[in-house]
Amino acid sequence: MERKRILTGDRPTGKLHLGHYVGSLANRVRLQDEYECFFIIADLHTLTTKPEKENIEGLADNVRSAVLDYLACGIDPARSVIYLQSAVPEVVELSLFFQNLVTVPRLSRIPSLKEMAQGAGIEEMPFGLLGYPVLQAADILLPRAHLVPVGKDNVAHVEITRELARRFNYLYGDTLPVPEVLVSDFGSLVGTDGDAKMSKSLNNAIFLSDDEKTVQKRVMSMFTDPKRTSADIPGTVEGNPVFQYHDAFNPDKAEVEDLKSRYRAGKVGDVEVKEKLARALNAFLDPIRERRARYEAQPGLADEVVYDGTLRMREEARATLNAVKKAMGLSSLWNRIARKAEDVKKKRDKAGS
Repeated sequence: MERKRILTGDRPTGKLHLGHYVGSLANRVRLQDEYECFFIIADLHTLTTKPEKENIEGLADNVRSAVLDYLACGIDPARSVIYLQSAVPEVVELSLFFQNLVTVPRLSRIPSLKEMAQGAGIEEMPFGLLGYPVLQAADILLPRAHLVPVGKDNVAHVEITRELARRFNYLYGDTLPVPEVLVSDFGSLVGTDGDAKMSKSLNNAIFLSDDEKTVQKRVMSMFTDPKRTSADIPGTVEGNPVFQYHDAFNPDKAEVEDLKSRYRAGKVGDVEVKEKLARALNAFLDPIRERRARYEAQPGLADEVVYDGTLRMREEARATLNAVKKAMGLSSLWNRIARKAEDVKKKRDKAGS
């Protein structure tokens, strides 16, 4: 039986962090045996908030970095397709078709777009950013994906994809799958500052490639319970970033429960809680760092992975776009014009001879 397909990916903005892991990477590794997986390096999406040339010039290194993190976490290019968005021109054409099937007010109701604009310091919404979910829909439907693993903040984007697929099928016939959403069990990971989700731009991230000392330093500076000024004061566990990280990455559940119990009772200090978290995080990251260093020592490996995956994706893209154009009647339109033009040329040539 043919396996169902998954599409997910990342914008190449730099090295990936623990938030990426709990939000999506862990699911990708787990699902790549069960599904046919397509992982997009979405470089076109970076242009919506960072269109400057200097940012574009840095994309190549960021793409390689993301791929190395993928491999280090266990994504296998022999079983999954890793490809570069901008090298698949069909995505832009499919996005253009979808733009005519959604309204501006519908896109304006997506709160994450305003948050993205604010985060990038953009005062007025660019057309490209407003249409971000439409381009994302083209990303998802070009490989005809059935399932989209995302964080909670992207669920609204995928709902646009579902609406567009249903609208297209209603107008032109059953052509595109209506994908389902797979949300990570853990959800988004709060940053080390406790104020927002983990983000490179906010400098509150722990990266998958950070060395042991860097992890230790970042953990020891983490936000905890601000009302707790000494170890003998009972503290709050719920919403405490340090304990969120323990829940996500410390496999010793008995140790975690003991720390929580003593923390609530005012019988353990933040230093001990953080030191045990740093130890657990470094134990989790050690094999990832070792694999990344091994892959990084192979010159050109990341480029080869992206190249091979993009060629594979181009085949799928052409097949999907051909099916879409056929359903819309655009293929037959061109064929009629081409046949008529060829007939006219033949008659002219015959008359001239």
